[in-house]
Amino acid sequence: MISPASPMPSGGAPRSRPEATPYVDLTRQEWSALRDKTPLPLTAEEVERLRGLGDVIDLDEVRDIYLPLSRLLNLYVRSTDNLRSSLNTFLGEKGSQSGTPFVIGVAGSVAVGKSTVSRLLQALLSRWPEHPRVELVTTDGFLLPTRELQARGLMERKGFPESYDRRALTRFVADIKAGKDEVTAPVYSHLIYDIVPGERLTVRRPDILIVEGLNVLQPALPGKDGRTRVALADYFDFSVYVDAKAEDVEKWYLHRFRRLRDTAFQNPESYFRRWTQVSEEEALEYARRTWRTINGPNLVENVAPTRGRATLVLRKGPDHKVQRLRLRKL
Repeated sequence: MISPASPMPSGGAPRSRPEATPYVDLTRQEWSALRDKTPLPLTAEEVERLRGLGDVIDLDEVRDIYLPLSRLLNLYVRSTDNLRSSLNTFLGEKGSQSGTPFVIGVAGSVAVGKSTVSRLLQALLSRWPEHPRVELVTTDGFLLPTRELQARGLMERKGFPESYDRRALTRFVADIKAGKDEVTAPVYSHLIYDIVPGERLTVRRPDILIVEGLNVLQPALPGKDGRTRVALADYFDFSVYVDAKAEDVEKWYLHRFRRLRDTAFQNPESYFRRWTQVSEEEALEYARRTWRTINGPNLVENVAPTRGRATLVLRKGPDHKVQRLRLRKL
């Protein structure tokens, strides 16, 4: 006997049910159609300035992927404002609150293109009249200084969660979210591969804050007392994970290293200057070893496992272009 819960089509085979998932899965074409009539506010020259070394992003990618995303984020910001207004009506004079910044987290591996994604979002979102002040902060500024990493034996773990001042990073975003008038953060230099002594980045009540980094979606870890702390991602209103196959990201990482060896590493003050003084193969062997021992393991152990915590996953193909997207259902 066939139960009503298991209907059988006329062909006799049980009809399969769609797999339950917390995400809406979209192809590039389906996602692109969602931009509606959102105008493209960037020129090819602006996109060229925003894209990272080795990234192949162009106007078509901006139009197909990042315009719809800017439209979606604008809807999220407006909905958050409406919800805040409703909450203020409910609280009355007891706890009425003014607007606080909308916080977006952008996560992903080294060399996957998350910095370019973050800069594009900053440029696109600032064109919307509702939120012209969009700030971008990378978590690099919260890496422990090189001297501290060396003292703790963490130089070979740079980029792993334990190499950051996570308490200071969380406090920084918490202060932004609380609506403080002015919040500062340390500044990191990729040239000297270290925190810049005495230099601070100042953020003053933005409409939107974008926080970009490897580990921004990490869950909170228990403290020494066994109590679970608040995670950085607990302050996010929306989060993006930039995804790709590990073997593709490794190729992009090596390609970027080659490009940097011909450009930024040539600077006499560059931490990596020594890799311009050896053969290309010797330099690339160093880059491969760095991927095998640091960036690759960090991706597998710490970064990729946070993908399921994102609101939106951008899945890139071997050509660095987004192929599919997964948007978390409400």
